[in-house]
Order: sequence, then structure tokens, then C-alpha cells
Amino acid sequence: MSSSVSLSSPEKGPQLRTQCAICHHNSQPVFEKYGYWIRACQNCGHHFADLVPDVTHAQQVYGDDYFEGGGAGYSDYLAEAKLLKKHGRRYGLKVNKYTKPGRLLDVGSAAGFILQGLIDTGWQGMGIEPNDRVATYARENLGLPVQTGTLEELSPQDFGNNTYDLITFIQVIPHFYNLRQALSVAASVTASDGYWLIETWNRSSWTARVLGQGWHEYSPPSVLHWFSPEEIASLGSQFGFRVVAKGRPSKWINGGHAKSLLRYKFQDSAIGRLLIPLLNLVPDGMDFPYPAEDLFWILLQKSN
Repeated sequence: MSSSVSLSSPEKGPQLRTQCAICHHNSQPVFEKYGYWIRACQNCGHHFADLVPDVTHAQQVYGDDYFEGGGAGYSDYLAEAKLLKKHGRRYGLKVNKYTKPGRLLDVGSAAGFILQGLIDTGWQGMGIEPNDRVATYARENLGLPVQTGTLEELSPQDFGNNTYDLITFIQVIPHFYNLRQALSVAASVTASDGYWLIETWNRSSWTARVLGQGWHEYSPPSVLHWFSPEEIASLGSQFGFRVVAKGRPSKWINGGHAKSLLRYKFQDSAIGRLLIPLLNLVPDGMDFPYPAEDLFWILLQKSN
């Protein structure tokens, strides 16, 4: 298996943000967050940011600050290596219930920790990651074939004759600057009867509905799309995939990451003024389970 692909000229991102990427119907603005309008499709209800991103979007949003600057990203991504490897192993064991391990493409690999966990369960993997610094970490420290770039920049020809039995999108699909282009490429290089594993936030969850526009995951411009499981199923079917299984993941984060996220979300609120001083008592290295009520995974299989 080749451990690299060649980057071709990127296709331009979508020029209109009033049309739904799932059903192509018109949308309307429903609220504003961090200076960006969030729009809702008038047909299927899909939520997306009123933003016209391009190839530079991933480079700007997922620069080094995203992995170590706190805010909407991580206070110290590398400090979560152990947790992320375990997360990858859990998913590897889950997928192995439906198919035998084979060739894997991990999209948005970051430093390769989740990819390493998947490999530990028998998969042969490579990855693609827009941030060159963390991709280099994966190559030099873990020995993993993680290439710098984005899926949208690639064409099926860039993969040569390589196809993959599993393509993973763990916390990735809401961030694509050209959603349909990315999934079109992914579908083209998925092997016959191959699988997609997607983990993302659930905009139809009880938590998201109760919190409304205050839901923590409404955080443009780093997040561009907000899905329900039904919307992912609909989107997958348009590329020839059917749902095999779905559920809620077991997710853990460390104290440093949890504190950083809470400070970012509540820094300007009355709750924040009470909460933030207490956060200093939480050790950075302490691991916490995330309730995961507003998070889901879904496994889809390519139909012939």
C-alpha cells in the first residue's frame, strides 16, 4: 500500500451558503454566533454556517493554536495521547464486529493517536491532516504515514489504484470546507463493500435542543455543519452508502482540555464568573468521562 498521495489543484469551495449541502433546498438564518449566521435548511432542517470557506480555511482554523491555544480547540492536544489511542482502539474493536481489518484511511488524523489505536486492532492505516506540525509529529514520533493536506484538495486519481476498506471521520465531517467534494473523493476510493465510520455532534440531541443557540458546539468558523443522525444517513445514501450501525461513543477528556473549553464557553457569562475560579482546583492530568448525550457515531457501508 502506498503511504502517500499527490496533491492536485484544489477545487474551489462552494460560492453560495444559502443552499443546503444535503438536500440542496434553500435555507434561512436562525441566529448569529461569534459574528457568523447559522442557517437552517427549510426542507430537512440541517444547520450550517453562512460562510464561504476555501482551501485556506483548514490551514487558518486548524493552525497550531487549535492544538495548543485553548479556546474552541485544545489546550494541549499531545497531552491527550493516551485517551485518544484508547478511543481509536474502541472504534477498531467496534468496526471489527462487522468486517475483518483491512486498509484504512483516517481523515483528519492530527498527531495520529486515534489512527494508532485503530492500527492496534489490526488495521493497516494511513492518514491525512491539514496541520503540518501535528502531521509531522505523527510521522516522526509514531512512524505513521500521515500526509499533510485536506481531502477536498485531492482527486481519486491522486490515490493511484489504492482503495480503502474503512475511511474514518472522527470529529471531522462538520469541518469540511467543501463537504460534498470531500465525500465524493472518499466514496471514490472506498473499496467495494467498504465502510465509513463517522463520529460527530448531534444537533437533534436533547442537550442541543435545550441549550439552543447556547449549545457548545455552535462554534463557527471552526465548525461549519451541525448534523443529526438522520441527516448523516441521508447524506451517505447520496454517495451510495447505507447505515449499518450507530450509537453513542465512550469519550474521555483530560482536566486541562475540560477547563479550557469551559472557560471559552462561559467566560462572558454570570455562570462563568462563578465557575472559572473553581476550575483552577481541577488537575490538568485528571481524566473525565464526557456524558456523550449530544455525540454519536454511525457506521455506513458502500452498497454495490
